[in-house]
Amino acid sequence: MGRGASGVAALVLVLAVVVLGSAGIARSTVLNRAFYQGALDDERAYNRMYDEVLVDPAAAQVTRDLLARMPVPPSVVTANLKTVLPPATLRGIVDTQIANTIGYLRGEQPELRLILDLRPVLANVGGVAELYLGDLIANVQGRPSADFAAFREGLDVTLDDLAAGRRPADFPTFVLDAPSIAATADALVAVVPADARPGVRVQVTAALGTGDIAGALAVVGPYVLGGGAGSASSDLAERTDDGQWDVLPDLRRAGLNLSSVSTARGFTKTALGPIQTLATVLGIAAVALLWLTGPRAWTRRVPLIGWSLAVGGALTGALVLFVRGRLPYVLAQPSPTWPHSVNTLVTDVQGSAISSLTGVGLFVALVPLVLGLLLVAGAWTWRRAAARRALDLPPRHRIALAATVAALTVAALVLGATVVPVAAGKSEEAHCLGSIELCELRYDEVAYLTTHNAMASTADRFIGPLQDPNITAQLNAGARGLQLDTYTWEQPDQVQPRLSVSSFAPDMQAEVLRLIDLANPPRPGLWLCHALCRAGAIPLAPTLREIGAWLDDNPGEVVTLILQDDITGEQTEQAFREAGVERLLYTPSADPAAKWPKLGDMVRDGKRLVVFAERASGPAPWYRNFYQYGMETPFTFPTPADMSCVPNRGGTDKRLFLMNHFITNLGGSRLDAGQVNARRYVLDRARACEAQRGRPVNFVAVDYATIGDAVGAVEEMNAARARSG
Repeated sequence: MGRGASGVAALVLVLAVVVLGSAGIARSTVLNRAFYQGALDDERAYNRMYDEVLVDPAAAQVTRDLLARMPVPPSVVTANLKTVLPPATLRGIVDTQIANTIGYLRGEQPELRLILDLRPVLANVGGVAELYLGDLIANVQGRPSADFAAFREGLDVTLDDLAAGRRPADFPTFVLDAPSIAATADALVAVVPADARPGVRVQVTAALGTGDIAGALAVVGPYVLGGGAGSASSDLAERTDDGQWDVLPDLRRAGLNLSSVSTARGFTKTALGPIQTLATVLGIAAVALLWLTGPRAWTRRVPLIGWSLAVGGALTGALVLFVRGRLPYVLAQPSPTWPHSVNTLVTDVQGSAISSLTGVGLFVALVPLVLGLLLVAGAWTWRRAAARRALDLPPRHRIALAATVAALTVAALVLGATVVPVAAGKSEEAHCLGSIELCELRYDEVAYLTTHNAMASTADRFIGPLQDPNITAQLNAGARGLQLDTYTWEQPDQVQPRLSVSSFAPDMQAEVLRLIDLANPPRPGLWLCHALCRAGAIPLAPTLREIGAWLDDNPGEVVTLILQDDITGEQTEQAFREAGVERLLYTPSADPAAKWPKLGDMVRDGKRLVVFAERASGPAPWYRNFYQYGMETPFTFPTPADMSCVPNRGGTDKRLFLMNHFITNLGGSRLDAGQVNARRYVLDRARACEAQRGRPVNFVAVDYATIGDAVGAVEEMNAARARSG
């Protein structure tokens, strides 16, 4: 009776160890958000999405869908990926899907739902469209600025007319010569089904012969548009249920087998509920039963408990290895229909996740295995010593021994199910500028893409803009430094002096002067302007508030403002107070030679906004003169060949290093930006300047930051610095 009961109790204890260990492993891996994000971060999945997947020619259709198939060059598409789909938005989308998956596995949701909220992406698409098509549409409309609502409405009407075979109204007439008529007819007829081409060609040629382009388009419209059309931007919304994209049907059509998720749910839903509680109770009861029904000698009972724990740990480890061997066959398999970059990324992330799960599982299995073997070894050692010296334990010590064995056994059960998996698994790690590794670098060891005259943007209708997106979009696109000019609105007699020291070309200065009488009178308050507020201005405090809101939405980011200050330090301090961002401000050491803190410390402390002035210093302690802490290169390069690294303001011995990397030739040069903002060009000049100055470049200041790949160069610089420690 006693032996049979002991055998059953030992078996129950073994099973309890396996169940509790497996539940603990699940809780720290497949039911832990940090497990998924850790696998993504280990494989640099977010960076690779931009650097490898979305720029993969095989993924061109997906990329163009993100931009609603706008007629912009591929290089512009690539440059604006982070504007349309900012990293913070991408991480948020992934976080939501992870939460949905965990909820399903826990049994909190009846079915798996993976729905991507693409409404922020759609909003950004509209912004990019206005940015890059604004001038063209304004010219078509004959307006100083584009009316996008009217344009979209007119475009929809035109497409509807063409789809129905009607001639669009108000369409211009063009007189074509014979070769042009033939070439245009060939191009139009080529999109028509072969059996309909002879008749269509006659009608198209006749219309073109009279210059009736609209009539020719109306003939082929029904064949091309199929009787219905919509705007390009609305097409993406329609195909995603007004911005809500349920990806599960698409994944299933791509051949992705999700049965493994359902199988896993069957275990996690039950193992973490009543079964886990039952296993805990039965495990403790089994220990008590083994102690009470086991052999009379405690040196025989303890090993029985120890062997049960050890076998349970060994079986848990074997189960982990079995699951590891099966996972590659039940997880998503590379699909020949997917781009190679996608298959590689999926395989790498899954491999990282499997390795992490295996590591946690084996670590959890070791706890009962080691504790069990220690109990066995301890009892054996005592028994050998007792045999030689006739040792025995008094009753009081036996009770203490029983309590110790029980405590160790319960510890093995509890640790294996709770504490150890948490310790072995991944925890939420701070991210600094999108990277865990950069958290270990000091502020003055990191490179920051910096937008020169960040406020002077096409989006905010500045005359002679030096950036295209607005400030929030610049931050989304990777800028972490903003060079801003602070002003009060100029009085009429201040216009000419300010123009004379600006970078505006002479003809633009003349145009601004001509428009002065048409402009609004001086406005009160503090502004961000480029030399002349009448040539473009955005209010200072509201813009600072937007920067603060962006920092709140991106808790791992650090932003630096370098102000060309034409207002007092007291006015600047008041603007920051009015904007409500003082809580974010970092106060540098009063000693410019002192070491800066690590980015991770700044992120943990919430002090993630650093502000410098070009002229002032204080009175606020966080408001320091940049050239007391930093040095720079020259900034008036008329051509790329003139760029140099010779010292300018700030001398040569400062901890911070600003590399001015833009062309100023009677204003900014968009054409030259395409050359100097190229990744290799930025990297080569940065390395040359670092070699000459003996300090790493911190701020890479560029015009037209969305042209070229300056952000890629900065990311490459930071990756190299993180690797070198």
